Order: sequence, then structure tokens, then C-alpha cells
Amino acid sequence: MNVNVRSMYLMMKTFLPKMLEQKSGNIINMSSVASSIKGIVNRCVYSTSKAAVIGLTKSIAVDFAEKGIRCNCVCPGTIDTPSLRDRIQASPDPEQALKDFLARQKMGRIGTAEEVAHLFVYLASDESAYMTGRECIIDGGWSM
Repeated sequence: MNVNVRSMYLMMKTFLPKMLEQKSGNIINMSSVASSIKGIVNRCVYSTSKAAVIGLTKSIAVDFAEKGIRCNCVCPGTIDTPSLRDRIQASPDPEQALKDFLARQKMGRIGTAEEVAHLFVYLASDESAYMTGRECIIDGGWSM
């Protein structure tokens, strides 16, 4: 909870006064599909913290929308990261673990960090200026 929720709360608490002063701001939080979006086996604490990020995002969005501040969050699914690779390698059968991760992906592959970064760029841009309080799912269809 400290890493996944409190850190975001403290960051927003630090920067909101300046955003309020300039009457504009754009906050992008990091959540996960493993949250209130989709239940995942053996991910209870992680999923609870990421669901809290979605709630925090929506609360900040509604509290500050009329003051020119937007707040959204990105909810990735299975993404090729060092953490995922470590979990796969730590399993009793890494080859089967990789197959299991791939089997749950509707698009037949694991997402890349670059693909998630493109979503952040969009949310940071003026092209998403009419968007606030949203959880932006990027999961290759896993949560369908």
C-alpha cells in the first residue's frame, strides 16, 4: 500500500498546490488490470492496492476537474518486464509458466513497455484534453 497507493497520494499532495495556482494540471497514475477490473489468483494484496489507485484517481479527477486538473490512470495487463521474467523463472516449470501467461492473452502475445509508454504519451498530451477520471486499460484483450 505504501508503494502503490501512498506514494501516488503524496506526489499528488505535493504538486496539486502548484497545479491549482496555475489552474491546470495533468496527473497520470499507474494501476493494473489486476485490480477492481479483474480478479487474479494469488494477487490479493497487489490487486487491492491497484484498485485503490483507481479509486484515488477517480476521486482526484472529480474533486479537481472544475479547477482545470485532469487525473487518469493506466492499467496494464501482462507486460514484458524484468518482474514478469523473474516470476516466470522462479516458477517450478518456467517453460510452462510462459505458456500459461501467453494462453490468457487474447492477442496471443505479451505487451511491451513501449506500448504502455505510448498510452502515457497520449494521456500527457493535449489530444486527451477531454479525458479525466478514467482507467485506461492496455492488456491485449485479457480483461474481456
